Amino acid sequence: MTRNIISTLLSGIILMSLTACGGAKLATADEQYERGEYYDASKTYRKVYNKLTKREERPQRGEVAFKMGLCHDKLSQSARASAAFQNAIRYEYADSTAYLLLGKNLQAEAKYAQAIEAYSRYLEFKETNANKQSRRFAENGIAGCRQAIASKGEKTRYVVKNAKLFNSRRSDFAPMYFDKSYDKLYFTTTTEKVLGDKRSEITGMKKSDIWVATKNENGEWQRPEAVEGELNTELDEGIVSFSPDGSTMYLTKARREPNASTAVEIYTSTRSDAQWGAAQKYEITADTLSSYGHPAVSPDGAWLYFSSDMPGGSGGKDIWRVNLKERVGSLENLGEFINTPGDEMFPYVRQDSLLYFASDGHPGYGGLDIFRARKTESGGWLVENMGQPVNSSADDFGITFGAGETGFFSSNRGDGRGYDHIYSFELPDLKIMISGWVLDKDEEPVPNAVIRIVGNDGSNQKQVARNDGSFSFPLQRGVSYVMLAGAKGYLNGKQEFTADNAEEDAEYFIDFILASINKPVVIENIFYDYDKATLRPESKTALDEMAQIMRDNPNITIEMASHTDRHGGEAYNMDLSQRRAQSVIDYLISVGIAEDRLQAQGYGKSRPKVITKKLAREYPQFTEGTELTPEFISTLSDEDQDAADQINRRTEFQVLSIDYIY
Repeated sequence: MTRNIISTLLSGIILMSLTACGGAKLATADEQYERGEYYDASKTYRKVYNKLTKREERPQRGEVAFKMGLCHDKLSQSARASAAFQNAIRYEYADSTAYLLLGKNLQAEAKYAQAIEAYSRYLEFKETNANKQSRRFAENGIAGCRQAIASKGEKTRYVVKNAKLFNSRRSDFAPMYFDKSYDKLYFTTTTEKVLGDKRSEITGMKKSDIWVATKNENGEWQRPEAVEGELNTELDEGIVSFSPDGSTMYLTKARREPNASTAVEIYTSTRSDAQWGAAQKYEITADTLSSYGHPAVSPDGAWLYFSSDMPGGSGGKDIWRVNLKERVGSLENLGEFINTPGDEMFPYVRQDSLLYFASDGHPGYGGLDIFRARKTESGGWLVENMGQPVNSSADDFGITFGAGETGFFSSNRGDGRGYDHIYSFELPDLKIMISGWVLDKDEEPVPNAVIRIVGNDGSNQKQVARNDGSFSFPLQRGVSYVMLAGAKGYLNGKQEFTADNAEEDAEYFIDFILASINKPVVIENIFYDYDKATLRPESKTALDEMAQIMRDNPNITIEMASHTDRHGGEAYNMDLSQRRAQSVIDYLISVGIAEDRLQAQGYGKSRPKVITKKLAREYPQFTEGTELTPEFISTLSDEDQDAADQINRRTEFQVLSIDYIY
């Protein structure tokens, strides 16, 4: 609410005098409004409105309702403003601007469908086409409403909380960290404890002062207090920024003179012995009719960014900047990428190419939204809404960043009086993990397995698997990783993957099944045509995995063995198994594995399989350690005999050496 001490009307909106009802109170209200005394003017207009009860006074009542709406709009009292503009339209007020401002305030109430209707009605008027700035404001309002409807329920990962320790029963807003230690937070407040007893004609609250909250040695925020020194007076002071060395404060000050408009200007104060001196006016231009406020010093101390309605802008208030070291001739408007026919205010320069600001002209959720602007290589700006919950349908503005993606901002969300309060925000680190197990071919934990993970972002992590074979690593989104697992007595395993870019927590799962160097390892899913050594197409996946094992372990040589079941003659089975083993060797050679690393061996039915732990789990009818000899199989049921024969029909490899030189 108090932020509106520097508000001005949209371009083209003017107050019209009333001749029919006249009267001292109406003249008084008009004068109050012209001086920016919106709170007092709204009360006076209300008294005039309530007296206009005759039927012939309906046109005058509509015009007074419109003026009341203007006051409530300036005070960020959206519900009251909407009701006033609706009354103006009901009483057939002639100015189509009533529809524009009705749309704006309905949008601030999150009544998006009704706001679209009001904006659209405004765009139907012929005179709207001549006012490009107001037309663009309405079009952006419709776009913002549609975006809000489309994104209903969607929120960013920011966590927003009411910073209750800093907030009073009045308005508290525009927080700003003092320096990079982030242990002092300055902000503007209208608490009843501020200096001076007079209430603002603009807001109805006490005139704002600058207060500060400090962390203690335990890093805990203490209750805020008024800044020490001569800075605060009976006038409105607030909305501060600091030079990089902390010696100079830049602030907004609303100077009041009898029967004159509020003069909003930028001042400076210097710091000495932890106290701030009396504020001194900072001259930007010789223009005394425009307002200048919301100072923001760039991180390098070279530029002062600020908000002003001076001529040469896009309409409403624009963001400008001036060089603090060479002021003459350096004044510049940030241009059409940033500025709109609405109001752009509360700039915050985080980096040379990263600007934050509040706007009601860019498409948003309603009222002021906070926008992030990144400078492009072409010199323009890429502007994006910070989304919910940082933004709401109410006024959201005045952001400051602490360490990382944390900080504070101000908002009047949920306050029907339009009072502003300070909120904290934090973007929690994404919890992206990769977990899994390192197991042997029998699915038992591999002891003392070492896992390494290397990312294309330069990260390199190493971990020894837990006793149960499990491991887990934190990841970064959008990074491609290579993972290696190895252990003494086992071949190395390798995996590659890329973490996606989704803005959400995620956990990936990858298991490493390591082959033993000291015992034969069955290759699953190797298939041959019946009674032949020809590999079937569905064997390709398993064969390619075998080839990869050879590539991941370039120092090994292996024996590729094939075994048959108990059926058929000895010589026949030896010949068939030899040819089948050779078929596997031939495939591996065809995909680039050196021939001298491979040896084919057919064993026929001479080496029955011994039941392992894994096989015992798959085939509970067989006890671990049982050898599937012809004699044992003959004692089984027909069904179990078929299962035993299937187990014996296998292709497996055995490591012969680990010192191959390639």
